[in-house]
Amino acid sequence: MSLAVNIENLSVYYGQTPALTNVSLEVEQGEYLGLLGPNGGGKSTLLRTILGLVPVSSGTVRVFGDKPSKSRAHVGYVPQLNSIDRRFPITVFEVVLTGRMKKGISPFFRYSREDREIAEALLEKVGLRELKARRISELSGGQFQKMLIARALAVKPSLLLLDEPTASVDAASRDQIYSLIEELSRTMTIILVTHDLLAVSSKVHRLACLNGSLIYHGEPKLSQRIVSSLYGCEVDLLAHGLTDGGEKKHPGERGKND
Repeated sequence: MSLAVNIENLSVYYGQTPALTNVSLEVEQGEYLGLLGPNGGGKSTLLRTILGLVPVSSGTVRVFGDKPSKSRAHVGYVPQLNSIDRRFPITVFEVVLTGRMKKGISPFFRYSREDREIAEALLEKVGLRELKARRISELSGGQFQKMLIARALAVKPSLLLLDEPTASVDAASRDQIYSLIEELSRTMTIILVTHDLLAVSSKVHRLACLNGSLIYHGEPKLSQRIVSSLYGCEVDLLAHGLTDGGEKKHPGERGKND
């Protein structure tokens, strides 16, 4: 099967500080990948590298066979909720419409009828059509995240990157967002960053565990050893119903005798 993302020996530094070290990862087209790891483990950096927004210190990143800068038009991105200023005076519909903007637009750019129809359809898809005229400052956390997903879908992506889309939302909204992402995974490649072990283990095709380097990449089942290596402490897996299996060691993984 063709690869949506092919990362080989990737290292990224912020100044003298390593964010990612020797990461190699393949994501097949049509795959739904869950990306786990602690805060500061490099998950957001990896997504931004795939987008071409972070310079590569060494190694290579290919998205649908091209450099990230050349494939960005095929990638949708949902950033973390806390990275956006919700006070900006703009409506829900206007935010989704911005996903239809193209590079090199003129000062007199106007959205087409098709752009507006696509935005309307996406708001219907995420359950926000009745709120299209509402200011974004008036949205709940769950509504705001659904709006961002609709905006990311406006580019008609082949690859969708989501950076903790269920953080700071209520339980009902979390379930709705996961159901929506699962539906989307039937028609596109998805990489989902999350801390929710239970949600990703029951939905995704494979898991990648990242803490500066790649700790694990394989089936959506984690051993106690892998989780302890990932988070640096003992984590109770019984509550999440996760079991051993499908392990694939990477250079950054610490074995039992290391």
